[in-house]
Amino acid sequence: MRRRLLLLGPALGWWAVFLVIPVSLVIAYSVFERGTYGGVVPTLTLDNFARAVDPLYLRVLLFSLRVAVLATVIALLIGYPAAYFIATLPRRWRTPVLVLVILPFWTSLLIRTYAWIVLLNREGLINRGLEALGLVGEPLPLLYNEFAIVLGLVYGYLPLMILPIYSSIERLHPELREASSDLGATPLRTFVRVTLPLTLPGIAAGCIFVFVPSLGSFIVPDLLGGGLAIMVGNLIQAQFLKARDWPFGAVLALILIALMGLLLFLQAWLLERDRRQAIDG
Repeated sequence: MRRRLLLLGPALGWWAVFLVIPVSLVIAYSVFERGTYGGVVPTLTLDNFARAVDPLYLRVLLFSLRVAVLATVIALLIGYPAAYFIATLPRRWRTPVLVLVILPFWTSLLIRTYAWIVLLNREGLINRGLEALGLVGEPLPLLYNEFAIVLGLVYGYLPLMILPIYSSIERLHPELREASSDLGATPLRTFVRVTLPLTLPGIAAGCIFVFVPSLGSFIVPDLLGGGLAIMVGNLIQAQFLKARDWPFGAVLALILIALMGLLLFLQAWLLERDRRQAIDG
């Protein structure tokens, strides 16, 4: 028993320091009052939760959900074909291509986001290229709007969609697709009836990995949105660093934590359902 505790000690300590304690502080701050000059006053109140359902903040939450869902859907539409292509490559090519997929993570997200400002502004490479080709008569408004935010989120988190889907496809036995083909199914029908259902756990994981950070992102909306479009992440940042309203910021953070917990529960349910179906089958 002592040996097990010794082996589990570092993981449990990491879990406690970086998850349990911070979440506990967020929960505690959410039911306290804001001090006169900021900070927290240990007086219990539920007013912070009432403020969170104000139409002003609900609009910010709905806008954030819309942007995060749109970024997740686009990442899925791009990521699934990319993952399928990589998984069907000869084995000697898979690792180099996967390295190319994760290569952007070797550079700071902040630097990569600034690079998109250079590309998307009215005098940037994209607008100049379109004008040189005669496709547009004047620069397009590609920056400081919802389009730029979604583009930045998809670019930033696309590898998180590709990798789990690739893992799911790579684990599929080729015999399953061959059996479907031998039974007369077309490639499209094989994909819809065999490949897609068996890769749903990877799709669910990829969607969560993209949706959660997109919903809480504040760097991309701040830089590519120009501060004109506020998402929940920007609102939380402003409450903690500018307004110094830590209790209300904690409530907003708690909402994101609750959404993340719900999504993780749904993912675990899907995995358990697929495991049971595999055992029964």
